[in-house]
Amino acid sequence: MKRRIELGLLYSRSGPYALMSEACRTGALSAMAMVNADPDLDISFVPVERDPGGNVDHYGPLCADILRDTGARHVVGCVTSWSRKEVIPTVEKFGGTLWYAVPYEGFEASDHVVYTHACPNQHLLPLLDWALRSHGRRATLVASNYIWGWELNRLARETVTAAGGEILAERYLPMGSVDVDRMVEEIRFTRPDFILNSLIGPSSYAFLAAYQALGRDDPHFRPDRCPVLSCNMTECEFPALGARAEGLIAAGPYFRGVTGWPGAGNFGSSFEAAAFAAVRQLARLLAHRPGAEAESLTDLLKSPAGQDGVIDPETHHTTLPVVIAEVRGGVFHVIQHLGEVAGDPYLTRSRAPAAATPTLRVVS
Repeated sequence: MKRRIELGLLYSRSGPYALMSEACRTGALSAMAMVNADPDLDISFVPVERDPGGNVDHYGPLCADILRDTGARHVVGCVTSWSRKEVIPTVEKFGGTLWYAVPYEGFEASDHVVYTHACPNQHLLPLLDWALRSHGRRATLVASNYIWGWELNRLARETVTAAGGEILAERYLPMGSVDVDRMVEEIRFTRPDFILNSLIGPSSYAFLAAYQALGRDDPHFRPDRCPVLSCNMTECEFPALGARAEGLIAAGPYFRGVTGWPGAGNFGSSFEAAAFAAVRQLARLLAHRPGAEAESLTDLLKSPAGQDGVIDPETHHTTLPVVIAEVRGGVFHVIQHLGEVAGDPYLTRSRAPAAATPTLRVVS
């Protein structure tokens, strides 16, 4: 007889980032079904779902509802960094754990959060290294006006300038805005070598459409000469993008059809794969240990199952492949595979941006 364990799911099924949420939800539910059907595991997961509807103000209260009013102690959920920041105080208050399966900006660690997707040393820094070598040192940065965009652009600015490059412009849009004309006109005027796109949802779709139109008018802005880079674009948004994704260069731990992590199937995107991996790893931590679902994350990671090296016990980040790929013919094609890299959210073990390192000189 399997132990029934309630597991929270906190994803918006509507709103500007519903495609990303649905990909994560699909991965989590698929993993739960696999766990429930596995005769070698003595547990089964029961989903406890709450839908914030794309409203950031609903995340904290709905997470509290899960942890306070049900038996769930673990929640797989959130897409934007804004929603994650809203939920962290709640999981800390109730002693729960958030499993976060989306790329993020780093510089965060909580005793109550596990990060199963990439942080900057696993997406942004390798992507910029590739772009600086392949395309040049003059960059434009565009982003949604919240923490994901702010932090990625800060790191990009430091990395590019440390390499002797130049940031020609750094522009932001309110979340959900599609007013991209001034951004694109400035890009036309300044003629960068590449563009880092940290816009999300409809803002990104509108920008890519306008940029593609610019490339039809001026060969300089075609993908082979001045590509758009992304650390968060995956196949799950192709239904909204269509041909507008063509030529996009993205970094991530997984692209459809790429073998390797998480190594248990052909997933639709890295969002789906990371949510799947989160549930499977939680199952390994809880299986054959009655009562483990009530333990703290710290104690779970001290168990034999937590010593497998998948989750860093200090930062709760995961070791992931680093893959850079380009959209051609509606499919991501790998252009560089850098192997597995441990998550390093504070860039203490990775190559930190040189501009963030003090310069020492001898004085007399």
